[in-house]
Amino acid sequence: MAFRTRREKLRSILNGSTCIRPGSVYDATSIRIAEDLGFELGMFGGSVASLVVLGDPDIALITLTELAEQMRRMSRAAQLPVLVDADHGYGNALNVRRTVQELEAAGAAGLTIEDTLLPQAFGQAKTQLISREEGVGKMKAALDGRGDPSLVIMGRTGAASITGLDDAIARAKAYEAVGVDALFFTGIKNREELEAISAATRLPIVLGGAPEEMSALDYLRDQRVRIALQGHAPFAAATQAVYETLKALREGTSPKNLKGLASSELTGRAMREAEVKARSAEFLGLKK
Repeated sequence: MAFRTRREKLRSILNGSTCIRPGSVYDATSIRIAEDLGFELGMFGGSVASLVVLGDPDIALITLTELAEQMRRMSRAAQLPVLVDADHGYGNALNVRRTVQELEAAGAAGLTIEDTLLPQAFGQAKTQLISREEGVGKMKAALDGRGDPSLVIMGRTGAASITGLDDAIARAKAYEAVGVDALFFTGIKNREELEAISAATRLPIVLGGAPEEMSALDYLRDQRVRIALQGHAPFAAATQAVYETLKALREGTSPKNLKGLASSELTGRAMREAEVKARSAEFLGLKK
């Protein structure tokens, strides 16, 4: 089964001895480019999902249906394993269970469930967390919703920068005890915090961003970090390119004088033009 193969590749990364940087992907074209460039893993972030689907900031406006449908489009377009940011699971623990089922059916290789209180509570400007007990319930529900045992489920917490390192470790150990496959951390500020987390836990670690002093892959590897995110620069670059191109056209630049456009060769590779022509020849009797 194709999806299982992708999930087993993600598990191999988590069970390996190196730390990788995933490629940020968000649609059929970006995932194909990441695959062609040799990335081992794609990362479909919640913020970029909200931007590409809605054009809205990352404030929990996107729905599970919209997220899963975008994942489904990417799964059809490429074989690259994708780790999906499933936010808080779109509700309580029962919603989390449904989220896992939908993303599994959409072809995700793995997903993260976090313990952030979302959407933001009325009158609360600062980010808040749900209780540790509720977080445990969400992790249990996520595991219960999994139909394919190869699907990777990660427990995610940003407690390090919200309630402190001790709480981050306590939450991680609680999620670990439930049976999640890996631990995803955001908000870790320095090496001392990462080393404390690594010493207190046993599962593979995924970092959702880190200071420059923690950028060396060999150091991260030694702290049991297996995946280290680098943000979502591809979408930012695409946005800038669209802006500059439309601006130039609006100001009267001729299309033939535009700069920075993809070549016909690159576009053809992204749309798998050669494969489509081969199928057209075989199934429709068309000349290649």
